[in-house]
Amino acid sequence: MGIARTHDEDYETMEFKTLVALAAMERRKNNGEFKGLTSHSSIVDLQDKLVCVTSGASFFGFALVNRLLLHGYFVRVLVANQDVEKLREMEISGEMMGCKSKISVVMAKPNEIQGLMEAFDGCCGVFHTSSFADPAGLSGYSKSMAEMEGKASENVMKACARTPSVKHCVLTSSLLACIWRDNTQYEFPPLVNHNCWSNESLCVDKKLWYALGKLKAEKVAWKIAEEMSLNLTTICPGLITGHEFSYRNPTATIAYLKGAQEMYANGLLATVDVRRLAEAHVSVFEAMKTTTAFGRYICFDRIIQCEDEAEKLADEIGIPRNKISGNSSDYVFPNCFELSNKKLANLMSRTLRSCYGES
Repeated sequence: MGIARTHDEDYETMEFKTLVALAAMERRKNNGEFKGLTSHSSIVDLQDKLVCVTSGASFFGFALVNRLLLHGYFVRVLVANQDVEKLREMEISGEMMGCKSKISVVMAKPNEIQGLMEAFDGCCGVFHTSSFADPAGLSGYSKSMAEMEGKASENVMKACARTPSVKHCVLTSSLLACIWRDNTQYEFPPLVNHNCWSNESLCVDKKLWYALGKLKAEKVAWKIAEEMSLNLTTICPGLITGHEFSYRNPTATIAYLKGAQEMYANGLLATVDVRRLAEAHVSVFEAMKTTTAFGRYICFDRIIQCEDEAEKLADEIGIPRNKISGNSSDYVFPNCFELSNKKLANLMSRTLRSCYGES
């Protein structure tokens, strides 16, 4: 089940500060603002190793930037205006250092395709991490944010397809885009694999806005990829965990856990360490160059399947255990999956089949 171990198990013991420290930003000042590299910089000579990461200041974005640097890539980090101050604070605090020749920052709005094309110009690949912060500053994810997620994905894909240098794109979706299905249409308990899609109406009825946002973002990405011949793969991770994940990634963490009791009851509450997820993205991207990676990948390394594990996860997030495991074992969930935790071996498909050599 889940993804294979990373190529170097020592990565698993690294402190999160190491991830951030290696993900340093080249800062060019103009009235105190960060400026990104243009296609006329010296990095243009290394186009086969220059990539862009959207939402690069997010919890997962930093981990991905770090992994790309470790693999020898030059990284252009795409951030929104509100992220610039966060980057500056981290630099001043000493969390950033070195690697100035391998990383740059550029600002672009997800609703401006031309600006995105300029940001992607010269890059051989784009990692669209689909990371959104709650504009209201609350630990939630609204229906309007789901619409924003879908529209941003559409614009990024169009910009990728229209930028000549971009050869490959990897989109970070979610396992939630696969699992929310109405079991009444199945004669047998369903297998959750890379062919599965959540039901949009069900997500709306249950107010699963985070799942809806990821579903919309991934579906429109595949639509644009087909229409514009964009080389795309998508990765659908479980709940992203890691050092201080609930503190560093509160909006996505709490939003992901809407419906957690149903996911837990049916063996569908899966998690993945942020560093393993980042390694998976790099592996898929490199395999795309040889056409051995394609389509969708489910990515997880653990399934929460007993009360002790549910309690541990709840403690890490700082929520009551019953928010995950429920109040009683005989609670009946409507329109859910009739899978028990004993069927985990048949629950989810393999992931990264070509990149890690799994069968």
